[in-house]
Amino acid sequence: MARYVQPVTAPGDPYTDDRLLRSWLDRQLGPAGHAAASGRLAALAAEITGPLRAAHADAEAHPPTLVRYSPWGARIDRVDTSAGWQAQRAAAARHAVVALPYQARARGEWGAAARVVQHALLHLYGPESATFSCPVAMSDGAAALLARPEVDPAVRDAWLPRLTSTDPETAVTSGQWMTESQGGSDLARSSTVGRPAADGSWRLSGEKWFCSAADSAMAVALARPEGMPRGSRVLAPFLVPRYAADSPLAEVGVDPTAPAPGVTVHRLKEKLGTRALPTAEVGLTDAYALPLGDPTQPGLTRAMTLVVVTRLHNAAAAAAGMRRGLAYARAYADSRQVAGGLLSASPLHRATLGILAVDAAGAFALAGHAFSLLGRVEVGADPDAAAELRIAAPLAKLATGRLAVASASEYVESFGGAGYVEDTGVPRLLRDAQVLPIWEGTTNVLSLDVLRAIVREDAAPPLLDRLDLAVDTARRLNPALADALATTARRLRTAVDEVTADPDAVAVVAGAREFALRLAYALAAAVLVEQAADGDELAEVAARLWVRRWLRGEEIAADAHHHLDVLC
Repeated sequence: MARYVQPVTAPGDPYTDDRLLRSWLDRQLGPAGHAAASGRLAALAAEITGPLRAAHADAEAHPPTLVRYSPWGARIDRVDTSAGWQAQRAAAARHAVVALPYQARARGEWGAAARVVQHALLHLYGPESATFSCPVAMSDGAAALLARPEVDPAVRDAWLPRLTSTDPETAVTSGQWMTESQGGSDLARSSTVGRPAADGSWRLSGEKWFCSAADSAMAVALARPEGMPRGSRVLAPFLVPRYAADSPLAEVGVDPTAPAPGVTVHRLKEKLGTRALPTAEVGLTDAYALPLGDPTQPGLTRAMTLVVVTRLHNAAAAAAGMRRGLAYARAYADSRQVAGGLLSASPLHRATLGILAVDAAGAFALAGHAFSLLGRVEVGADPDAAAELRIAAPLAKLATGRLAVASASEYVESFGGAGYVEDTGVPRLLRDAQVLPIWEGTTNVLSLDVLRAIVREDAAPPLLDRLDLAVDTARRLNPALADALATTARRLRTAVDEVTADPDAVAVVAGAREFALRLAYALAAAVLVEQAADGDELAEVAARLWVRRWLRGEEIAADAHHHLDVLC
């Protein structure tokens, strides 16, 4: 008797088959702007379905290793990574995944919407990059920080072109060395100290507990300048070269790939997921560092430039992973025979996939909208966009992170037993998703950040105004949708008033997570309605079902089954 082998259909082209992405780009860029971006998006998609998918598998199969000593006993702290990881690195540079929004040519072509094009690149690149999307995120954040006007031009000119290079031979990435074991998200407890040197550089000493992309050429580290008081506001960002080639403290003739003097890699982390990504514990002992801005002035605000960018990347990774997982699950369902028919013909399974498609659309709307706001802030210094981004960034990050984990669990389950077997590659979807609600602030940390934004910076009005406009737009699309949004807007205004009246009340603080999620779900609904206003059927269906599911708590299974082919 012949052994049965399950045929598995490969998912389609991640660019041409993603109708929401393409419709989104039409609206955000205009037909001409989308046409100008389509070549680069199609080129990246073609690599993803071929060599980059293979590179992804290679990097996952061959995780990084730490070589502490040379054969003759010299401490070298070399992080070895696979050929697949290096292929992902080269592709990120070639396709300008970091560089695009910093290029004069791109800003000339798309203006503030250069960030929209970048988000589309991330949406394609991230899900099968073996989480090279992480160093991409940190490099973008470091570039945004270096671009600030208060950064020494000599430092900017030495490093920003390398971070934004599209030549794989010269492009570098950045790590992020902020977390310390005694503090975690409580940055006020950071103990790394910076001391000025005679030449204008600084020396950092301390222990950093979770340092991602430990193979990067540089890192942005937080340190407390010597003599500064306790607290987090005085912490300052510094650029720390990782290798001897970039450290003036290195001895003449030393191997340029040796660690910079004063930088010690204690160990690589054994993590639940993101296994291809080298994450390390790093010790600093009078390590050479360059201040990014005036270290005698409170620097946490400067560092938040980086954090906002990386939070948006986190949201993009969550939404992109949800969409790619959906593509894999749908392709499998189109191949799998059960009970005499295809799995994709089962009303129950169609409903499951349809609900996942609704969640993926909402997550995409949150991430895409946040990138659009970021572009408007960077190109044109739009004050309205800046005000909305202050609350949209944490909302997008916290909501998409949680949605990604729940969706990944469903994707694994949709493959049955095969989804639990590592060599299918499916379990990685869940392992890698779990980092998304943690990195750059857990759900609770971000929920409290949302409260601070509302109380200290009056950040709620832009979001509520957008929701009011969505109510008006929805009247033309679907009266029931408009009524649901209007009810949500009224309740959220009441909740915002309660927060501002007594932000320290137990009920306010204890309910911060639920409140922040409601705000995020409402924002996603508003953005989907805006997208639907131009005749996007997918966005209109997704908006209706999203509102029923997340704002009204209704069952949407039957409609999700009925509309699956529109949604996915």
